[in-house]
Amino acid sequence: MIPYSALILYYRQSWLSMPRFINLPDNLAPTTKITVIIPARNEAANIGACLDSVTNQSYPPHLYQVLVIDDHSTDATAAIIKSFAGKDVQLISLKDFTAGNTINSYKKKAIEIAIEQSTGQLIVTTDADCIVPPKWLETISQFYKKTNAVFIAAPVALACENTFLQIFQSLDFMTLQGITGASVYKKIHSMCNGANLAYEKKAFIEVGGFKGIDTIASGDDMLLMHKIYKQYPQGVFFLKSTEAIVQANSMATLKDFFNQRIRWASKADKYDDKRIFAVLLLVYVLNAWILLMGIACLIVTISSSSFSKVFMYGFFSLLVCKTIIELFFLYPVARFFNNKILLWWFLLAQPFHIVYTVIAGWLGKFGSYHWKERKVK
Repeated sequence: MIPYSALILYYRQSWLSMPRFINLPDNLAPTTKITVIIPARNEAANIGACLDSVTNQSYPPHLYQVLVIDDHSTDATAAIIKSFAGKDVQLISLKDFTAGNTINSYKKKAIEIAIEQSTGQLIVTTDADCIVPPKWLETISQFYKKTNAVFIAAPVALACENTFLQIFQSLDFMTLQGITGASVYKKIHSMCNGANLAYEKKAFIEVGGFKGIDTIASGDDMLLMHKIYKQYPQGVFFLKSTEAIVQANSMATLKDFFNQRIRWASKADKYDDKRIFAVLLLVYVLNAWILLMGIACLIVTISSSSFSKVFMYGFFSLLVCKTIIELFFLYPVARFFNNKILLWWFLLAQPFHIVYTVIAGWLGKFGSYHWKERKVK
């Protein structure tokens, strides 16, 4: 518990020491050409709102293009994308480039094809179920110019409604975002989310794009980030700005949630940056330990064993310590995302978080999952 607590306290201090980026008026007209890339598969319910937000930016329209790659959609996704043609949104059909071949990472292939057709020097990616703020591109462009960044990880928040599953996901994701910002700022390891990324096109080409990681279904964000970090360790930044927060949808069902988290966990042993693997292993071992202590506590209590008080004390001590230290870390992160009210749910969510971490971590290594109506091993 001590190494874990020390790590979480370090994350908290790192998050607090990272200055917010303020998007101040600039007397110089922007010059950075940006290509926004959005992969989409069966996103008819979301892509219209996404493109509305992307095409109504404060950034000069002549300085950015929007490329949407339709990944073999069977719904009205392509038709909705075409309706935005008057706003200079270009539709690319992935099936025109895969020639019926089955590949393991359609999303990486989609991004790769879009980058080949891009005109911007800065690639910005988001997902088809996301809503971006009006000053999103303006803020990214200013940050890029002032920091000379090569790769920018930017904040993402999950839309939160009234169900416990959505509240739980928002809490969990907000925690991950805090760790992402802290770790990237201190360069202790690198994390990011593909819903809000920016990187130089030339850097993507220099590191060979997704070559070497293109057989891994997930990792269009973090695995690419690690490749770029190895070549440009001082060029990787986190953009801590409320004007750059992208809002993504949470998973609608428990099954979808587990498939998403198993997908994320599936690339844990694929990172070249072994520091992140060490952190993930520490987190997994601690949660597995607490879960086993809970099970042991239940067994000895049922069997009326004389050891019941010992197990019960150990279990609740670990659970309380973990909860307190994580809340201490999460409070300033929740304040940044203007979502402190979620913290009232933290204690209730803690047992579910432990169970899901252990299950998703195990299945990510040894199981399979479904994503976008495809089964992935």
